[in-house]
Amino acid sequence: MTTGFQLRQAARTLRAGGLVLYPTEGVWGLGCDPLNPGAVAAILTLKSRPVSKGLILIARQRAQLAPFVSEPDAIPETETPTTWVVPATAHCLPWLTGGRQTIAVRLTTHPVAASLCEAFGGAVVSTSANPGGRPAPRRLTQLHPRLRAEADYLLAGACGGLRGPTPIRVLGTGEWTRGGQA
Repeated sequence: MTTGFQLRQAARTLRAGGLVLYPTEGVWGLGCDPLNPGAVAAILTLKSRPVSKGLILIARQRAQLAPFVSEPDAIPETETPTTWVVPATAHCLPWLTGGRQTIAVRLTTHPVAASLCEAFGGAVVSTSANPGGRPAPRRLTQLHPRLRAEADYLLAGACGGLRGPTPIRVLGTGEWTRGGQA
């Protein structure tokens, strides 16, 4: 069980530009403050992920996504955890969008991930905690040793019931870009 102290420590780590490992709906996540270019660069380097791919943001509530998305009230709350590709604000940072006019976001109901967003007071970068090309870990014991060593804080807990990363769907068209239904 995650304690208030652990959540405050994780939030302090994010505010200081650090990287936090935490469980999500389907896999372990690696997160940082989306407005901190050094923290985002550290995640991209650690994962060998090109900036052109963009990143997912998670939030507990729509208001936490308002600085990044054009219409936060349009983001659906779904029974099954879903990441939505939505129009980004005109000033949204290119390291989050991958240079596109859209951004991927999720309203998380996972107890640890949602509590992390609340403790931090805003949206958090949420990418799977695996180096590029490797499977996303579902259990703490599956975390890659390099990621564990490079992360600044590990927020304990269990992943949710999904068998892998959340499906990604485009708001407006309903197109699935990862997982979901054909």
